[in-house]
Formats: sequence, C-alpha cells, structure tokens
Amino acid sequence: MRSLLPFIKLFKHQWLMMFVGLVLSVTTLTAGIGLLSLSGWFISASAVAGLTLVTAQAFNYFTPGGGVRFLSVLRTASRYGERLSTHEATFKLLTQLRVWAWRKVLPLSASNMQGMRQGDLLNRLVADIDTLDHLYLRLLTPMLASFLMLGVLYFFVNWIDGDLALMLCGSLLLVWLILPWLFYYLGRKPGVKQLESKRIFRIQVLEFVQGLAEISLFGANERFRAKLAQSEVNLLDSQRAMVNVMAFSQAALILCHGLVVVLLLYTAASGIGEHQVPGPMLALIVFMALACIEMLMPIAGAFQHLSSCVAAAERINELVEQEPGIVFNDQSEMRVSQGQLQLKDIVFSYQQGGEKVLKGINLSIEPGEKVALLGQTGCGKSSLLSLITRERQADSGCLLLDGRRIEQYSQRALSAGISLVSQRIYLFSGTLRDNLTLAQHDFTPAASFAERKVAERINDQQLIEVLEKVGLSVLTQGEAPLDVWIGEGGRQLSGGEQRRIGVARVLLRDAPLLLLDEPTEGLDKRTEREILSLLFEFVKDKSVLMISHRLTAMAQMDKIHLMEDGLLRISGKHSELLEDNYYASLHQQLN
Repeated sequence: MRSLLPFIKLFKHQWLMMFVGLVLSVTTLTAGIGLLSLSGWFISASAVAGLTLVTAQAFNYFTPGGGVRFLSVLRTASRYGERLSTHEATFKLLTQLRVWAWRKVLPLSASNMQGMRQGDLLNRLVADIDTLDHLYLRLLTPMLASFLMLGVLYFFVNWIDGDLALMLCGSLLLVWLILPWLFYYLGRKPGVKQLESKRIFRIQVLEFVQGLAEISLFGANERFRAKLAQSEVNLLDSQRAMVNVMAFSQAALILCHGLVVVLLLYTAASGIGEHQVPGPMLALIVFMALACIEMLMPIAGAFQHLSSCVAAAERINELVEQEPGIVFNDQSEMRVSQGQLQLKDIVFSYQQGGEKVLKGINLSIEPGEKVALLGQTGCGKSSLLSLITRERQADSGCLLLDGRRIEQYSQRALSAGISLVSQRIYLFSGTLRDNLTLAQHDFTPAASFAERKVAERINDQQLIEVLEKVGLSVLTQGEAPLDVWIGEGGRQLSGGEQRRIGVARVLLRDAPLLLLDEPTEGLDKRTEREILSLLFEFVKDKSVLMISHRLTAMAQMDKIHLMEDGLLRISGKHSELLEDNYYASLHQQLN
C-alpha cells in the first residue's frame, strides 16, 4: 500500500476538480436514493389516500410529484457532472503523472537501464501509468462517496427512527468495512497475474514486430508465434479468473444487501417512529434500503483494482526511485570551446567486478585533430564512445575535455560542445522540420508574433540550404517541403537519406568536437565516400574522433589507433601503419 503514496500525493494538483467530483458523486447517490424512497412513499401514500373519498381529496399529489421530477433531473445532471469532473481530473492527473515519471527517467543513464528490455520500459511508462487511473476513478472516489453517503443516510433515518438508522447504517457500514478487504484478497493474485500477463504479451508483440525481418530471415516465425499464442492464452486465463472473482464479489454483495433489506423489513414491520401501524413510511424505509445497492456496487470492483494498482505502482517506483548513475554538474557555467580530448588510463566494465571491456586506454585528440579508432566488433570502441558522451562512467582513469575533467561540465554544456553521428539515426514520427530542428537546441524564436515569423522563415531557409548541401535536394521540392511527414523511424526515407539527415543535424550545430560512430554502416561505397567527404569538408577546424571497422578515408586522418580486446594495439598515421602486416592485410581486404 505504501507504494501508492507518491501517486496519491500528486492528487493535490487537481484537488479542486477532484473535490467537485466527490461532491457530485455524493449528490448523485443522494438523489438516486431519495428518488426511489420518495417514489415508494408516494405510491404507497397515494394508494392509502385512495381508500376513502375524503383522504383522496385531501391528499397533496403535487408536492411529491414535483419532488420526484426534481430528484430525477438532479440525479441526471449530477451524474453527468460527476463523470465530467472525475474524468477531467483523471486525465490531467495521468498527464502530470507521465510528466513526473519522464522527469524521473530522463536523468537515468545507460547503466540504470542495463538489463531492462525496451518493451518492459514502454509498458511501465504507458500501460502501468494507465492502470493507475483506477486509483481515483474506481477506488478512492466510490469508496469516499459511499462512506459520506452513510453519514447522510444515518442523519436522515435517525430523524425518523433512531433504532432503524442505527441498524441500517450499522449493517451497511459492516458491509463497507469487511467485504472490500475480502474482495481484495480474492482479487489480488488474479489482478497481479492479469497485469503481468498483459506486460509479457505486450513485450513479446513489440519484439516480434520490431524484429520481424530478422525473425523471418532465420525462419523463427513459428516459434515466436507459438510464444505469442501461449502468452495470449495466459492473458485470457487471467482475465477469466478476474471475471470469476468479479462475479462472486457482486453476488456476495447482492446477498449481503438483500439480508440487510430483509432485516430492515422485519424490524420496521412493527412500527416506524411514531407510526406504529405499517404504512407509507414502511415503503419509504424499505425502498431507501433497496436504493443503497447503488452506493455499494462500486465496492465490489474497487478493491479488485487495488491489487493491479499496487503492482503497477511498485513497477513504476522501481524505475523512478533509482539514483542516476551519471550525475552532471548543472551549476557549472563552463563551455566546451576547443574540442581537446584526453583519456588517461581508462578502465571500464559493464558490471562491477565483471570482465574489463577497456583495460587502460590512453588517447588524446588535440584541437582540430582528426583521429580514427579502428577495430573489430566487440573490441570496446562503442564502449569508449559511451564514456565520452557520459552515457556510462569509467571504473577508473581520467577523461579530460579542454583540459578539465568531464564531470565538471553540465549536461547542457556537453550537449552543446559535442556532436554525435551514431550507427543508427533516430528519426521521430513528425515533420522533416521537427527532425532537423532537434539539433538547434539554442534556437529561440523572437518574442513578438511578427518577429517570430521572420525568425522561423530565416531558419527554414537555413534548413533547406543544409538539406541541399547534404544531397537531399529532392526533399526540398514542392510547396512547404519541411512540413512533409517522414513517418515513424523515417520509414518514408531510404537508408542513405536517413544518414544524410544525421549529417544535416551535425551541420546545424557548431560543436567543436565531433564523434562519428560507424557513420556509414550499411551504405554502399559510393554513398559512404560522399557522406564522409561532406563531413570532412564541414569539420576542417574541428576535432574529430571516428570509430569504424572500415578503412575508408583513413588517409585523411591525423592519427589512427588500432584497438583489440580493450587495448590500443598500435597507433600512427595511415602511411606508417601500412608497414604493419595486420593493418596492411585489413587495408587490402577492405579496399
């Protein structure tokens, strides 16, 4: 239960709308119970008044009839308002909850996310947060409304008959206190199992869709489909178990409510307050007890949702309560201006006490120097790059940027001072403009509307010029070319076009240090040479560290390091390394 406290604290941001929803819920219950009890009394009193001509003429039909109409309208209006306010509060709470969760997740480094599958992370940030809407809609509001309604009911019935009020409200209070916990323990395991089954099924579906090409290539479709089918069966079984618990809880609640009504009918048959003879007041009390089922029914499902809410909250807390593995000095005002990089005795492993991936790396890049780091897959090149970008932290050693320890820089300073072209170009579902302006983190439009439009027009011209410079003039044709939707992952573009957009992002930044991580992986040699030529034209005065297992453009490098098994095996210029048999054989094979 304690895991729900951080999320309940967020309710204070929507306390007014939630309070309005609670008041309207109580109003709806009051109107519903009042409508049925008044109708029962009205019908009974009308029947009794019609027994004689005198009582029929003296009976006031209009006031009770007006009361029935008023309560009918009130119940309908308050129900609509209650749905409107509670759902509005819930949607805003979910929005704030997602923002809160993302703010907690963003500072986490790759080491924090190590071992967590993408589908699991997505499930926590989407499905588990969605599950928490039950906490307000189906748990807190119905329970509080029914409890407050018990107080209203007691004061009203006590005005008529104190003993009946104590018996009716006492019985309902016992039902309110005992049955929800019984339903909670009955629905805890099925609720958690259902949540877990949904999680596993979502992860497997996501992995199947994302890896469909590889799965089909290796002929593993049947195996993956069988796993999906089994996960679907498990999900349906958990849902079936949850439905059985729901049916039992509703049946138990109806039975208990029926016993309360029978007990009340038996007690009230001997007289109600000043009325010792059964009459219209008996109908009023009995119908009032019958109408109480409306405030009890949400209890049947409320505490069943508690188990899934607790499980979802624990999974989200497990993610957001982590301490960031990498801490930036956000108070620092230092900036990267030269692009000088020094690595001294860098040792790194992915797990504490595990195998060393980097075993004492010493490497330096002077301002404006072009350095290549070569090696086969798995030798530690990308791990070294993750230390420079501060995705991970070295076990020992010192990493200096412009002569200062990299830990002294803020995250904004590192983002502004380092440009990265990775193996995979991340393109988001949006327009071409959206995906390009990500690189312009310092671009801020002018204050006035007119100045903002001028600034946007100038920036659009800059974006088009950069696109033409990287050979994407085909994307600049037509009306409003920057508003073209490129699809999720840039599916509307070819692999070469996606790479060129990555280069365009680099051209839009003026960072003194450029990191290239296999920037031409998967491209043909012609496209590779074009992209590298464009990059080297742009970075004439900038520091460059290019990681690759290919030897294209090595002659343009000031220094080349050949990496093996976490160590720098040999270093030198291209012409010098050709004298090394291993490097010479690689050069002959790859060119």
